[in-house]
Amino acid sequence: MADLPTFRNLLLERHGDVFVLTMQKPPENRLNSWYCQEMIRAYRTVERLLGPDSEGAVITQGNDAKFWCTGLELDESDKNPFANTDGFYPLIHTILDFPFPTIALITGHTFGGACPLALAHDYRIMNSRRGFISMPPVDLGLHFDGIGSLPRLKLRPQIARKMLLEAHKWTAKEALEDGIVDAIAEPEQMLDAALDLGNKVAPKARMGVYALLRQELWGDAIKKFQRISYVHGRKTSAPAKVKI
Repeated sequence: MADLPTFRNLLLERHGDVFVLTMQKPPENRLNSWYCQEMIRAYRTVERLLGPDSEGAVITQGNDAKFWCTGLELDESDKNPFANTDGFYPLIHTILDFPFPTIALITGHTFGGACPLALAHDYRIMNSRRGFISMPPVDLGLHFDGIGSLPRLKLRPQIARKMLLEAHKWTAKEALEDGIVDAIAEPEQMLDAALDLGNKVAPKARMGVYALLRQELWGDAIKKFQRISYVHGRKTSAPAKVKI
């Protein structure tokens, strides 16, 4: 649409009150500081276009059926110790604090930092045929303050343990059974399923309290990510000992 700005390695499309943000960054939609800031800019654009106290929702999807996102570009933090404080952490905080419902349309493999990215969304729909979900910091020697907050708050204790302390790898069927995702769909039906859900939940933002009520549920995670965003005066993470 003519009124939508363009973004680097991102496509923003509008379907009525529901926006679709498609990640298009090679390789595998991996996250670095500039890309996270580009995603934040897209979310802020949606806010501006919808306006306050409006109906609306955002769907974040991958650009193919193989990968949704395979986490962070771990090499970036070797050269820039503030890469995550300027990019990844503010992105998670932006989604958690967003005034409209959010849906992660998990088109394919979802690894590492992509797990908190998916969990930050209000809803998750996963490709029923392809892709795994796995969060392997325990195998990489990686830590940041708040890394366990979203699994702890959004998942059952046994499932959060499997995710963070065991680096379990879930198929779509397993992820649905364990409550990590809300639904699974055939690849060719995924977008329609997400749009249907988006249209269903978009009116919930109309009264202007959606983000406030979300904070009542996940406020601890919101505070954790806010506390480590845009911080340059202290270390906020232990860099990975193993790179993938």
